[in-house]
Order: sequence, then structure tokens, then C-alpha cells
Amino acid sequence: MAKGSQLVQLKSALSQAGVIGQKPNGKKRKRTAAPLEKDKQKAAAKLEEIHRKLNPFDEKVTKLKHNVGGRKLKGVTGKPARSKQAGLEQRKKTLLKEWEEKDRAGGIVDRRFGENNPNMSLEERMLERFTRERQRASKSSAFNIEDKDELTHYGQSLSKMDDFDDVALRSEDDEDEEMTSGKIGRDIVSRGHFGGFGEEDEDEEGPARKKSKAEVMAEVMAKSKEHKIRRQAEKDMEDGLRTQLDDQFADLRELLFTAQPVLDTTNEEATSEQVESAIAPGAKDSAYDQQVRDLALDKRSKAKERTKTEEELALEAKEELEKAEQRRRRRMEGIEESDDEEAGRKGKRKRGGDDLEDDFVDEEWGGLGAGLGGADVDDEDGSEGEEDDDSEGEEGEGDSGEEQEEESGEEGSEEEFEGEDGEHEELVHVVKASKAKGKAKAVSGKELPYTFSCPESHEEFLEIIEGVADQDLPIVLQRMRALHHTSLAPENKFKLQTLANVLIDHILYVSSSSPPQLNVITSLFPHLNAIVRAYPIPAARHFNSKLSLMHKNLKRGLSKGALESDSKTWPGLPELSLLRVIPQLWPSSDLNHAVISPTRVLMGSYLGLCRVRSLGDIASGLFLCTLWLQYEALSKRLVPEAVNFLLNAALHTAPHSFKSVESLPGAFPSPDFRSDLCKPLRMAKSKKTADAQPPNLPELLEAESNDEQAKADLLGLALNLLGRFADFYKGLDGFIELFSPAQSVVQSVDGKKLAPKIQSSHATLLKSLERLLRFAQQAREPLRLQAHKPIPIPTYIPKFESSTSNFLRQRDPDYEKNETAKLKSQYKQERKGAIRELRKDARFLASVEHQRQMEKDKAYNSSMKKAFTSIEGERAEQKAMEREKAKDKRRKGKK
Repeated sequence: MAKGSQLVQLKSALSQAGVIGQKPNGKKRKRTAAPLEKDKQKAAAKLEEIHRKLNPFDEKVTKLKHNVGGRKLKGVTGKPARSKQAGLEQRKKTLLKEWEEKDRAGGIVDRRFGENNPNMSLEERMLERFTRERQRASKSSAFNIEDKDELTHYGQSLSKMDDFDDVALRSEDDEDEEMTSGKIGRDIVSRGHFGGFGEEDEDEEGPARKKSKAEVMAEVMAKSKEHKIRRQAEKDMEDGLRTQLDDQFADLRELLFTAQPVLDTTNEEATSEQVESAIAPGAKDSAYDQQVRDLALDKRSKAKERTKTEEELALEAKEELEKAEQRRRRRMEGIEESDDEEAGRKGKRKRGGDDLEDDFVDEEWGGLGAGLGGADVDDEDGSEGEEDDDSEGEEGEGDSGEEQEEESGEEGSEEEFEGEDGEHEELVHVVKASKAKGKAKAVSGKELPYTFSCPESHEEFLEIIEGVADQDLPIVLQRMRALHHTSLAPENKFKLQTLANVLIDHILYVSSSSPPQLNVITSLFPHLNAIVRAYPIPAARHFNSKLSLMHKNLKRGLSKGALESDSKTWPGLPELSLLRVIPQLWPSSDLNHAVISPTRVLMGSYLGLCRVRSLGDIASGLFLCTLWLQYEALSKRLVPEAVNFLLNAALHTAPHSFKSVESLPGAFPSPDFRSDLCKPLRMAKSKKTADAQPPNLPELLEAESNDEQAKADLLGLALNLLGRFADFYKGLDGFIELFSPAQSVVQSVDGKKLAPKIQSSHATLLKSLERLLRFAQQAREPLRLQAHKPIPIPTYIPKFESSTSNFLRQRDPDYEKNETAKLKSQYKQERKGAIRELRKDARFLASVEHQRQMEKDKAYNSSMKKAFTSIEGERAEQKAMEREKAKDKRRKGKK
């Protein structure tokens, strides 16, 4: 390329390429056709090459440190000018259009006031829109014809007129006439073609004047009154029509629902005359009139009584009981009832769902007449005194039996030997009755009093139910609760709470009597359950007091000596009755409970700490094991004391081959095995042993050591309970360790010496244990570590930089750190690229704004120049005129 300026270099390059300059002359000059497309492409390539060589900054070359031949690398050469131009073109297509349309609202835009404001209600939006509309209208009020008087045509508003109001519809005859004549009707011309302007003007008085506000309001009030009177008249007319229909409804119903008369065809004596008279019109009319009169005299249905509230029902029940008690007292004293009272009682309504049915004595108590029995609470006549004497006689007999027990030193006596930690306390104090000769006996079916006072102690309760049969005790309690309902008086709440405590004491009382009255506990339980559910906290406190007393008695018995015959360690029948009632009243599956938790601890203490001395102790322990099944029916918690006691009970009563404690399988405790007190408890070795029967707890608690039937009953019960516990705990992880000793004990029992029923129970239990243990062995698997990928030990590799290369320095041996560094580097590069692009966009927009501003300035300057040019021309003409006028003045002055 030649030296010199770029222009000289350009001309030299173009001439050398043959783009410009003279063509080479030949001897034979030929005419050349138009340049081909191929020649054009060659010329363009030559121009591109020349342009590239003239401007070396249009191409950017990246120098490679290690040039390897044969490699194809991207990005080695770049064209910044071309890429810059391409970026500008791309921004013109995308960014520039977005910038130009940023303030445009395409489509339909709702610009109504407050439409997109969620804090404004619909009324507020409409009010604000109306206000702004009035404001806009007021700005142009000078040119607004709507604010002034409306435009009229012949006194009528143009806005209220219709274009077709005065145009009459033509009939078919008119159309036919027009079609035949070819002319329009005269009336149409006069109305629609501006005809007859002067005809109607004479009749009209002129345009109507605008009414004042007072006239408008008066007209509105008059119209309102007119509409009100019209509505009242319509309402009166409808009421009258409805009343008329109601009066005529009986006649309409008679016409609609009257049945045809049916003749008695079964009567053979009916004659034809009777048939004719029945069919005759007169007979029909008379029957119709008779039925109409019957319907007129028929009673209308009355409204039923509303459903009464609980307080009203309780008050009504109390009043009924008080009235019944007054009538009973009068019958007892021989006072006749007055006519009004008898009529009122006979005219009573039929018994309903809310009646207590206490006043229907004749139906309820088997037809016993008035005054045939029933002792009153107050001793008013000799019969009551006799009944009291009889009842006292019964209690005296019981007391005499108790005194004999005290003398014999048995466990059921009241007086106990004093120990170091105190003497044994009874759960309830037995009241001694006066030793009278004649005492009243409780007779079932006699008439009971209807009102009872709510007892405040167990002694008062015994006085109230004195002479009352056991089957009548629920009626007494029901009447007590009805008379002292909580809604009748505020203090009744505390009376019912005390009644619950009294019932608990009475359960202990009837279970401690001889013989025990266990059926009374069943009859008392529903009432106790209802009161405990209503007032659980006071009842729980009373139960806890009884449980704490039982725990103290256990400690006192253990302190005297667990093997002493006079120490009371095992629970008796009253304690067992109380433990039996507790799970019926409280939820036994709770983890922590105010009543259940201490009860479970106490029952476990009985089975774990008490020692076996007699068959009664085994019976008490087996009953506790039965209670454990009931307590843990839902939670299924493990009670090892129960399983251990069952095994010991089987060892104490059944014939087996074990000789000492060391020969026993397993590790369950058996401190009384082969002891002097337990040797008599084992069944006899005779071949004819007693067979098992359903156990009777009161009899088993009092059984002697030589009672073979009691031993058989206890052994059968122990085997049965052991099978139930095995089925109960079959899901435990330690089932094998718990019941493997039990299987060995059951296998060692000599079944050939047992009765048939006990042999059957023994064989069934043995098969059940073998099956359950086999299943448990199959289901048990050895413990294994969790199967998962081994977790490697973390290693911290030191970082060595053996090279100065940035690429090698950034390579970290730790994979996670290396990936994190890559992400950070990529984020950094992308951030720089985004910033760079944003700056280019800003520069582009700034250049566009600058160019547009320059165009605006140029247009403004050009317009200003045009204005100045026109003004200068006018000013020049003005000055020329002024000069001519000055010349004329000078000429005139010279002349």
C-alpha cells in the first residue's frame, strides 16, 4: 500500500484493484454486457478488503500465548465497530420502541375515578364522580345550554320528545290507498312535512312556565299520599277477601271431603223402603245438615306445650313429689281428700315424656291400696315405731355377729391390735344400732315417702333408708336428686357433692356387712356415676382420701410383719369393691390421672409387697389381677407384678415337680414358695380332686386352708388369667423372656392329678403358650445397623500452590469448594456483563434524547429565523415608508 494520507492510500488501493481508473485498451475492443452478479460480489469483497486494510482498528486480534497449529478457536479475532453497530441496530428495534411506548396505554384503560382503589366503597366512588362531573360542567357554564332553561318546541322540552310521538301508524287500507293513488295522506303531510303550523297555534296558550320548588314539593307530597291511600285500600280489600274465604272454608271442605253414605247390606232385615228412604233427596239433605252441624261443633286443635327447660322440669318434678308426699301423709293419717283435690287429680292430663310417674301409685306398686304401709321419717304412730323396732332388730343381729367376730379375732372385726405405726382404720365407720327387741324389717313393694332430705353424712343416710328394701333404694336416690336439683337452689350443688361421698361410703358399708350386699352396689352405681360426672373434682378428692387410707393401712400391716396372721396387708372385700368401681367412673387409660394413677400404684404395691399366708390372700391377689386386665384394656401397659403373682398362685395350689426356689425357671421372685404357711395351700395328691367352679369372691376370701374346692377354683382361675395375660401381652418385645418361665411352670404341673375341667384349661393354656412363643421367636430378628451408605470421615487436604497460573490456582481439590468458586465467578462475570449492557442502554437512550432535542432546537431556530426574516422585511418596508413620508414633509416645508 502506498504511503501518504488515507485519501491517497484509498485512491491507490482502488486503482490497483481495478475498481476505478482506465480500463486496459486492447486491439480489438469489444462491447461488454452489464456486470454479472458474480462480478459484483468480487467487487464488494475487494472493497471490504480495502476498507479493512485502511482502518486497522476495525479488527481486534487476541494474541495467543501458545499457538498450536490446526486448532480452530473462537473469539480470537473480533470486529468492535461492526458489533457496536449491530448492538445499536438491535437497540433501535427493541429498546427504542419500548422507550417510545412506555407512557402509552394500549387497549381500553379504565380511567374512572377510584375504580382501582380498593379502599373506596361503591357509594363513595359514585359520589366523587358526580362531584367531579359537576365541577367540569361548572367550568364551561357560560357555554352550557343545559344549565339554563331547556330548549322547547311549542312549549315542550326537546329532550323529552320522541321523533315518532305524533306520527300515527297507518293501517293496511291507507297503505293500499297510497299504493293505488300514488299520493301521501293529508294527515301525514300536515304532521310530518311541516304542514299546518298555524292551525294548532291558536288553541295553545304558549309555553308552560317553570314550576317553583314549593309547587314541585306539593305535587310530590300529593302523589305520595295518593299512593299511600291506594295501597291501604288494596290491603283492606285483600283482608276482606281473606276473611270471606276463611268463613266459607267449612262449606268448601264439606263439599270436597264429604263421603257417600254406605248402606248396611249385612243386615238381612233391611227392606226396600229403607233403601229408598236412604237414597231419597231428603235423607241426603238431612245427613248433610247433620254433618255440617257436627263439623261446626267440632273442637279446634290447640297449641301444644313448649319444650320445657331443665330448670322447669326439675321444679315440676319437685312440686309433683311434694304433692304426692302430702297425699301419702293424708292417707296415712286417714284424712279424706276434698272433692276439689280428687277432681283435680282425676282430671289430670295423661302422663307424658316429662312425667316422673311417681304419683301413679296404683299402677306402679302392684295395686296396693292407700294406707297399707310405708313408714314415715317422723315417728307419728305406733306402726312406724314397730317398723323401726324391727329394723333395729336386724341391725342388732348384725352387731351381735360382729361382736362374735371381734371375740374370735377374725379379720372382719372392727377393733384392731395397735402397732408401732398406729392401728388399722376402716374405710367407713359402721353405725351401731340400739339393741331393741322389736325392729322393722325392710319390705319390698310398700309405699315409700316422696320427699327425702339430702343426707350430710353416711349415718344420716342410714337413718333415711332405714326400713327401705334394697330394690327400692334407686327410687329413693332418684327422688333425692329430683328434690335437690342444682337449678332449684344454689346450695343444692354442695348437697349433691356430699351425696356422692355418702354413696361411696355406702358402697364400702354394704360390701363390709355380713353377708355382703353386692347387688346394692349395682343399683347405686348409675346415680353415683351421674353425680361424679357433674362434679368430678370433689368426688376425686374423696376417692383419693380413701386410697390414701388404704395405703396407710398397707404400711401399718407391713410394719407389723408381712407374715403375721393378724396384720392386714391384702385388701378385703370393701377395698376390692372400691377398686372395682373406680375404672367404671374414671378413664383408666390416661397416662397421668388424679385418681387412676394412685390406684395403679396401690394395686402394684399389694401384688409386689404382700406375702401369701392363706387362700384368702390368693383370692384377693387373683381379683387384683382381674382388675389389672380391666385397667389396662386400652393402654396395654406391662404389669409384671400380676404375671409373677399368677405364677406363684399356680405354684402354691397345683401339684408340680419343683422342690426348691433354686429349681424354679426364670428369675421371677417367689419368697413364699415351700414356706410353712403355704404348704397347706397345695392341692391334695389324691386322685379324686375337686373340679373348678365359677369363683365366688366372698366365699373364697373366707375359705379355710383345707378347702379343696376353693383350691380348685383358685387354680382354675389362675390358669385362665395366665392365658388371658399371655394373649394380652403377645405384642411385647420381651414376650419371650416374660412367658418362657411361665411355659416351664405350666409344663411342670402334673395334669393327670387334676380334675377334668382343670385338665382342659391346663392343656389349652399349654398349647396357647407354645404357639405364642413360637410366633414370637419367628418374628424376632437380631438387631442390625441401619442400612445406609457409609459416611466418610471428613479430610482436610492442605492447599499447595505449585504454579502461578490463575487456572491452576483456582482448581481446589475439594469438589464442593471448587463448584462454589465457579458459581461465584460466573455470578461476578454475569453481573459485570449486566452492568455493561445497562450502561450501553443508558448511553444509547441519552444519544437518542440528545438527537431529538437537537432536532427540536433546529426546528425552533428555523421557525424563529423565518419569523425574524418576515419581521425584518416588514420593518424595512416600514422604514422605507417613513423615509418617504419624511421626504414629503421636507419637500412641503421647502415649498
